[in-house]
Amino acid sequence: MRSAGSYVLLAEQANGPIPRRNGSSYVWGAALDQLEHMQPEARIINLETAVTRSNDRANKGINYRMSPENAECLTAARIDCCLLANNHVLDWGRAGLLETLTTLQKLNVKVAGAGRNDREARAPAVLNVANARLLIFSFGSTSSGIPFEWAATSDAPGVNLLPDLCEASAFEVADQIMAVRRPSDLTVVSIHWGSNWGYHIPNEQRSFARALVDKAGVSIVHGHSSHHPRAFEIYRDRLILYGCGDLVNDYEGIRGYERYHDDLTLMYFADLDPTSGSLRALKLVPLQIKNFRLSIPSRQDIEWIRRTLDGECRQFGTRVIFDSERQLVVILPGARS
Repeated sequence: MRSAGSYVLLAEQANGPIPRRNGSSYVWGAALDQLEHMQPEARIINLETAVTRSNDRANKGINYRMSPENAECLTAARIDCCLLANNHVLDWGRAGLLETLTTLQKLNVKVAGAGRNDREARAPAVLNVANARLLIFSFGSTSSGIPFEWAATSDAPGVNLLPDLCEASAFEVADQIMAVRRPSDLTVVSIHWGSNWGYHIPNEQRSFARALVDKAGVSIVHGHSSHHPRAFEIYRDRLILYGCGDLVNDYEGIRGYERYHDDLTLMYFADLDPTSGSLRALKLVPLQIKNFRLSIPSRQDIEWIRRTLDGECRQFGTRVIFDSERQLVVILPGARS
């Protein structure tokens, strides 16, 4: 496809007409009510696109970009931080990345994982939550398809790239965290890694994530790249998300992966103990992409995603159940159902 308009036509063939003139809040749909209800102190997303009008097209299969004037959708959902270490942020060259950074800065949205040089790309975003600082580190793994040449250098913009997921790399990341972390800080490490489809979790991802908890006391390892949710685990009272899935995408009407129900998405609301950094509770809110907008799924679809995640998470001793309000909640290991 050579135009985003083709994606719109596919979505309309699947679910009917999509209005052509929409406000900045349109895509979020039902998610806005959930955010209002939950009132999270930090709203963090992986922004897997360039925000630019650059025409410096990278030589790759799919190139994503969003017009800077449409970036107001981020403020409509009051996004606090965009993570940029992924395999699409340089789809329109370094000029496209620079425009992305400038646009987000104008919107007062903090970033991590990419920068004008390697120092900026490595730096964590810092948010103030409760009575603590929340440090958000963002890394991109070559296993997700990020080219080596996209890595930021001392004199070139780029992403904060992980060459591999070996033990030595995990220890290096842990050292970076400990170099800037204060005793009262909470830390999140976000990693774009692995394949787009399937439920298999490589051993190298498990070892890497657990090492970050062991060596740096990370509260959340926020893994993404898969287009549908994968299993997660609670390790030493810390949350490891191996694949969050997409929240908003343009795959509506594209066929071939129906078995994953990739139109079903999740919002993750993690409640951390501000003193210890441990996970106190995790609530999952299922949504569905329809007409390029998030909506409430049917009970049948919600049960499908609960059953699927519950089955995948059992390998980690974690269960996904309904609470009294028919919302998805996670039973932490050792807790009674």
